Parts: sequence; C-alpha cells; structure tokens
Amino acid sequence: MTGQGLRRTPVQQRSTERLSRILDACAQLLDEAGYESLSTRAVAVRAGVPIGSVYRFFSNKRAMADALAQRNLDRYLDHVTARLAEPAATPLSLEVAVEVVVDEYIAMKGATPGFELVDFGIPGESEPNRHVADRLLELLAGRLGLDPADAYARLTFVISVEAADALLQLAFRTDAAGDPAVIAETKRMLRAYLAR
Repeated sequence: MTGQGLRRTPVQQRSTERLSRILDACAQLLDEAGYESLSTRAVAVRAGVPIGSVYRFFSNKRAMADALAQRNLDRYLDHVTARLAEPAATPLSLEVAVEVVVDEYIAMKGATPGFELVDFGIPGESEPNRHVADRLLELLAGRLGLDPADAYARLTFVISVEAADALLQLAFRTDAAGDPAVIAETKRMLRAYLAR
C-alpha cells in the first residue's frame, strides 16, 4: 500500500501488521454500521489496539477510509496483474483486458469486507475514478500498445472507468450478486468503446 491517507508509513513488520489489523477492523465496521457510524475508537477496539495506535497512522476516520480504499485498489491491481500473467491471457487483447478488469472488480465486490461502501474511494469524495483510470492505463498501456502519456488514451480510460462504475452500480442494485445481463452489457459497451 502506498502512503495515501497515512500519517506515517510503517517500517517494521510489527507496525505493518498493526496497520493491517486496523484496516481490517475498519472494513468490517463499514459493513456492519456504515461510514457515518465509523469511529476511530470503534476501530481500535475491534483491532485490539490502543486508540493511540490508530491516531499514529490516521488523523481521522476519513484518512482511515482513504487508506482502506488505496489498499483495495492496490490489491485489485495485483489481482488483475496476476490474471494477465497467466499463459491464457497472452498475448493481451482488448477483449481479455476488459474481461479481467471487470471480473476482478466483481470478485472483490463479493469477497472484500468494506468494499461495498469504500471500493476505491469514499462516496462523494474527490474523484477516485480518475485515479483508478490512471493506474489501469499505467498497467495496461504497454501491453495494449498504448502510450500512457497520450492525453486521448487517458481520456478514454477515464470515460471507460466512469461508465463501468455507473453500470456496475446498476448491476448490483438490480441483483445483490450482480445482474449477469448488466455485467455482460457493460463488458460489451467497454469493448466497443475502447476498440475505437
């Protein structure tokens, strides 16, 4: 995890493990009570750490949720990278890239605590989709023959991530497990748009 949202980055393994417990507790409490009810004190109790340990890493609950979102994004990109490294995924085609990117998001949505409320950013905060688009472009550009510095490539990735986000929200509003028809149409739309 990069240092976004953190007051200080852990150096020792013990601190890294404590930070991980704090973020795990934050994710569990988000699932149970929601963002508005989240508190640093409740996270400390759930993680089994002194409140001072939470404040050593985070200034408030927003910073903690930001760090959780960053951890989610790092893990998501690790999963995408691992899937693309599989022999069946080479050479990388646009179809395979879209399939992997969407499927890994859906897998995390179903299995990652706190992901429902804080996937890659706090709802209503800044623009997490631009950050996601930048990271995906950085990851996929070379394999798809794109220049990551190209403004048009960046714009298409931003638009694709924004559209996919809206459509996948619809898929999960329609069906708690993700409406398969909406997911399939999302993939079809992304392939058609990105193929341009």
